[in-house]
Amino acid sequence: MAKAKKLSKAPTSDTASTNSAGSSSAPTTTPSWLTDSLPLPALIVLDLDYTLWPFYSDIHISPPIRSLSPFVLSDRNGEYFSLFPDAPAILRLLSSPQCNIRLAVASKSPVGDLCREVLKSLRLPETEIRGQPKKVIDVFTTGGGGGLEIYESSKLRHFEVIAKRTGVRYEDMLFFDDERPNFEVESVGVTMKLVGRQGLCWEELEKGIQLWRERKGIVPATAGGSGSYAGGRW
Repeated sequence: MAKAKKLSKAPTSDTASTNSAGSSSAPTTTPSWLTDSLPLPALIVLDLDYTLWPFYSDIHISPPIRSLSPFVLSDRNGEYFSLFPDAPAILRLLSSPQCNIRLAVASKSPVGDLCREVLKSLRLPETEIRGQPKKVIDVFTTGGGGGLEIYESSKLRHFEVIAKRTGVRYEDMLFFDDERPNFEVESVGVTMKLVGRQGLCWEELEKGIQLWRERKGIVPATAGGSGSYAGGRW
């Protein structure tokens, strides 16, 4: 439980805006994995605590929660919290028509209802539905989203449910998590990328996609040629 440290007190409006993880978290150039014409995972699955956000949902948050801004929440103790800085822009890109990657959540948090409330309360930058910023939860639950599995259980159980719901093969899934024991999902064919202290960030995303491609046996195209992967052409 070394990560279970005290969070900062609620920020001023100026501070909240700097912690909003808005457009400044977007990459300065288009990610190479998006333009190299190589295959991408059909489904990316994310853990929550210390992967999508930098806190333990069952330890740090004392409901009720309220919004300080579209990107920052506060609880009854005046603690504030948001997603990891790069996460909103990453979710926005992955769920866009440009990528068309389905997204799901697999979390062992025992406070599933609270996690859903956080995901409903936080917004994504530069996305709108009927004039309002898109809710974070929408990328997982609407438009082909893979859904939310948030309860105390084996990650293998989470993935079994996700696979049945989506019809996506385990081999076509990429999973981001911060705990080594959850590498158990690789026993069924899922590729897992262990994230560091920065949680889900652009660097970890790129490394994860590269790892998934390596596991699939994908070979980058040579000059004037086309790439291939184990089992056929792409």
